[in-house]
Amino acid sequence: MGFFDLSGSLGRHFGSIGIALNEISTQILVSPATACTIRGPSTDRARQCLQQLCTALDVSDQLDITIEQAIPEHVGLGSGTQMSLAIGSALNAIYDLGLTVRDIAAITERGLRSGIGIGIFEQGGLVVDGGRGEKTITPPLLVHMPIPADWYFILVFDQRGQGLHGLQEIEAFKQLPAFPQQEAARLCYLLLMQGLPALAEQNLADFGDVITQLQNSVGGHFAAAQGGVFTSKEVALAMHWLSTQGAVAIGQTSWGPTGFCLVQGQQRAEELVTELPKYLAKQPLIHSEQLRYLVATARNSGGAISFR
Repeated sequence: MGFFDLSGSLGRHFGSIGIALNEISTQILVSPATACTIRGPSTDRARQCLQQLCTALDVSDQLDITIEQAIPEHVGLGSGTQMSLAIGSALNAIYDLGLTVRDIAAITERGLRSGIGIGIFEQGGLVVDGGRGEKTITPPLLVHMPIPADWYFILVFDQRGQGLHGLQEIEAFKQLPAFPQQEAARLCYLLLMQGLPALAEQNLADFGDVITQLQNSVGGHFAAAQGGVFTSKEVALAMHWLSTQGAVAIGQTSWGPTGFCLVQGQQRAEELVTELPKYLAKQPLIHSEQLRYLVATARNSGGAISFR
């Protein structure tokens, strides 16, 4: 849901806030085998993660891996981190390595900017990380809070594109202008003294207002690299309409192009997802047929490991 200090003026860069979801997940089944076999979606990424981990840990890659479900890649939903941690956790269990989630994250070089993917794999819910300092290995988890059961997310996907990633993302960060220290201070103050207390008191409107302000600030900072506050003009229009219908916490996940917002109650979320395509279909010069929608709930627990 966004960074809150891109200036690094106090010696720590990034710092971020995010939430785990139930409906979008990575699920893998791993068992010992006589050869390495990987099947299912995102096999290339899974193979890369497996080889990196097996080499670092000096264990055999003779495993049968079935990817039963994978988070879509490069749409701002943390697919790489979750795949790395899932495979690492499977290896940890099979070979009884005694690793923590953060050990696995460090080996696979996750958390180089945001620590959200690590924090939600550990605990789920809403997490805030403390960014990266000079000696940081993985961004420290500062806050973990549950999300109320009646808070529902609406996600809007643009199926035509992906957000910046890899070398493009690294280059984009290099080209961005300096983030104002005063703005970073304002965002941190908003989060600590309005956003998190609002969540603790289950005040959706106040919590949502902080997330929207955070997203507008960081999205404006990224605008030169991604073509606007939102990467997709169709998603931007969808999120604007949702805001007029009472949705809060309006934003874009990472570099997008996925948009998100929050509403109170499943019925209201489903009503908006029904009406939104009708509205967009009437708008000129956009490709609304390329969008898809999802109503999602927060997952208030971390990654689960079971034995069959």
